[in-house]
Amino acid sequence: MPAIVSVVDLVKNYYMGTQTVNVLKGLNLSFDEGDFVALMGPSGSGKSTLLNVLGCLDRPTSGHYYLGDVDVSEMDDDQLSEVRSTYLGFIFQSYNLLPQYTVVENIELPLLYQGIKLDETTKARCVALAELVGLGERLDHRPLQLSGGQQQRVAVARSLVNDPHLILGDEPTGNLDSKTSIEIMQMLRELNRSGKTIIMVTHENDIAEWARRVVRLRDGRVESDVRNDTRTIMEIN
Repeated sequence: MPAIVSVVDLVKNYYMGTQTVNVLKGLNLSFDEGDFVALMGPSGSGKSTLLNVLGCLDRPTSGHYYLGDVDVSEMDDDQLSEVRSTYLGFIFQSYNLLPQYTVVENIELPLLYQGIKLDETTKARCVALAELVGLGERLDHRPLQLSGGQQQRVAVARSLVNDPHLILGDEPTGNLDSKTSIEIMQMLRELNRSGKTIIMVTHENDIAEWARRVVRLRDGRVESDVRNDTRTIMEIN
């Protein structure tokens, strides 16, 4: 399969006064279309920084980041915003829902950011996504009326509304109990089986086992890169 994402000699530094913190140290990685990747590593390993670069939320200091054959690292802020809203879907540990909006309205948000007119067709799509993640009976509920797992389901539906090429997850089960974590991972695995490419950061080995590939970072470099495809991927009764 073609690479949907690749980074070449990727370096990311942060500057604190006169001190330079070298977080990513010349990474070379590629991710295939339809892959399901878990990024792991200890605190400070660079996994969250890499995810931020992949999500066009941060720029590399040097090196290149390609989406398909397009060098994203050469884009200006407006172009990066367009990539985020058109090609990427995000699932955050803290859900990032707007408390004053209903389930359907939160799912609609990426469409608003794209300037897409909300009509009956787009609303029907958002309702269908809410039903897909099991919230068909909660369409008019607001985040504070939902459990943590239900809020993350809204976040999953929201990540799909723009039909993204790539879904990025930042500790998507980090605030959830074990049972709810399994439910969310089952959903992500089904999305991956339907063709969605997923890259997620996690510090939990049992969550990483759901992925098809586990990339471990340490001190800004790749420590290991192992595929799970030949192993038995977790099945939950």
